[in-house]
Amino acid sequence: MDKQVEVLFENWRKRNIAGLYCKARDLAKAAVLEMIPKEASIGFSGSKTLEEIEVIKALAARGNKVFDPYKAGISREESLKIRREATLADFYLASANAISQNGEMVFFSGYGNRTSGVAYAKNVIVICGINKITANIQEAMTRAREFATPLNCKRLNWESACLKDGRCHDEICRFPEYKRMCCQILTIEAEVSPGRLRVILVGESLGY
Repeated sequence: MDKQVEVLFENWRKRNIAGLYCKARDLAKAAVLEMIPKEASIGFSGSKTLEEIEVIKALAARGNKVFDPYKAGISREESLKIRREATLADFYLASANAISQNGEMVFFSGYGNRTSGVAYAKNVIVICGINKITANIQEAMTRAREFATPLNCKRLNWESACLKDGRCHDEICRFPEYKRMCCQILTIEAEVSPGRLRVILVGESLGY
C-alpha cells in the first residue's frame, strides 16, 4: 500500500470502519467469497464496480441466495419489492460514488435501496477502486454529483438534466421534466457497530 492508502485505512480505523486492501479485482472477489458464508443471503445495489468484479455472479453460482432486482422478466413493482427485501439480507454489497482521504464515503441513490442498505443492513461490504479517492468531503461530493452521476445516467439512459452534457444542473433537474437520479444522498462518517461495515479497496480503477 502507498502512503495515501495507509492514511485512509488509519482514518477508517478511527471511524470504526474495517478496511481491506486488494491489489487486483480477482483478489477482491476472492476476499468477498471468503467473508460471506455459503448459506448467507445477499442483497446488493446496482453498481458498475460489482459488475466488473463479477462478485454477484460468483455468489449466486456457488449457491448463495441472491436478492436480484435486475433479473430479466420481472415487473417494476417486483423489482422494487426485491430491493426492499435485499436490505434485510444477511450481507449487503455496494460501491461508493466517492471516498474522501479523511475516510468519509458518499452514496447517491435514486430509489433509496442503496442508501438504506448501506446505512442499516446487518453486514455491509463496500467495494471501491482507488479511482474513487478524493482529497476531502467537498471533492467527494463533487465527484459523486458531477462525474459518477452523469456517467450512470448515460449507462442506464435516465433522462436526468446531466445526461445531455455531463454536468450537474441541480437547479432545473426536477420532475416531471427530468427523471432525477440523485434523489437521496448518504454520507458515511463513522460506524457505531464494530464489524458491521467493511470496505474493500481495490488497487485498480473500477466503476464510476
